[in-house]
Amino acid sequence: MRSLRLAAATLALVAGQAAAQDRQLQLYNWGDYTSPELIAKFEAETGIRVTITDYDSNDTALAKVSAGGHGFDLVVPSANYVPIWIEHGLIQELDHSRLPNIVNIAPEWVDVAWDPGRRYTVPWQWGTTGIAVNTSAYDGDINTSDIVFDPPEELRGKINVVPEMADVISMAIMNVGGEPCTEDLEVLRQVRDMLLAAKPHWLSMDYDSEAKLSANDIMAALTWNGPTMRARLNNPPVAYGYPVEGYPIWMDSVALLSDARNVDEAYEFLNFIMEPENAALISNYARYANGITGSEEFMDPEMRDAPEIVIPEEHRAHGVFLPTCPPSATDLYAQIWTELQS
Repeated sequence: MRSLRLAAATLALVAGQAAAQDRQLQLYNWGDYTSPELIAKFEAETGIRVTITDYDSNDTALAKVSAGGHGFDLVVPSANYVPIWIEHGLIQELDHSRLPNIVNIAPEWVDVAWDPGRRYTVPWQWGTTGIAVNTSAYDGDINTSDIVFDPPEELRGKINVVPEMADVISMAIMNVGGEPCTEDLEVLRQVRDMLLAAKPHWLSMDYDSEAKLSANDIMAALTWNGPTMRARLNNPPVAYGYPVEGYPIWMDSVALLSDARNVDEAYEFLNFIMEPENAALISNYARYANGITGSEEFMDPEMRDAPEIVIPEEHRAHGVFLPTCPPSATDLYAQIWTELQS
């Protein structure tokens, strides 16, 4: 009997050790957006093995998870997509009692329109969509989206546009004087005509603005502030413009998927990234702000007053936090987008 008890105890111990060694987490995130140093630190402190799968757009992520059978635990949608994930039942409400570091969220990022009280998400990073220009090729005003939509001669054929529909269409709508999510057909006709006329002057539509700006393969881009800062650090003439016609402000947040398998591990990660020192690791890698109070003191010195990160006072009023557009508006934009990409 004693030997049976000993054997049973040994098996239980081995099983427990195996379970501990097999703790894992599946993170579904934007490409080149997750700090390797952050992941290494989390794995070392918790013993949880993290697998990261990349996506290139909000629509790609939404379609993949909606199809089921994905195996992911956490996803990082943009603010204007969070209500869609909630409405479709794809993410679950968070238990704040398991997230003691939630008190570190900066006050302005707590009661947000897309997730009041942070019931479903916690901050990852926030930033802007603007205009990057190599000022050695063009010395005119860069604080205008005309750089992309009506390019000056010096930049024609040397422009890359990030293929993110919400950013491009919204900036184009604001360029012609409309409001994001408009369904005004006359405004959208102007947007369509402007985009189709501008496209022949673009070199490409892809997510490689950072590499192309760094290598002088392009001289301008409609892109995000983080890649622009990384490009500037490689190539100092690169500068970031905030269009006076209007530019998008956005935040990406982390959500726990409704069919997550590794829920305990997901909560550990969510709490971990709201520790100021860890939030700074995210920002130092991708070069965006993060929304966690106290993280600034751990950021790289060049982050604290970078013109791509700290919006100049004279340009703050032109930024617009993108709302969640109704399906009727999104369908209209998709028609323009399909024609633009054909």
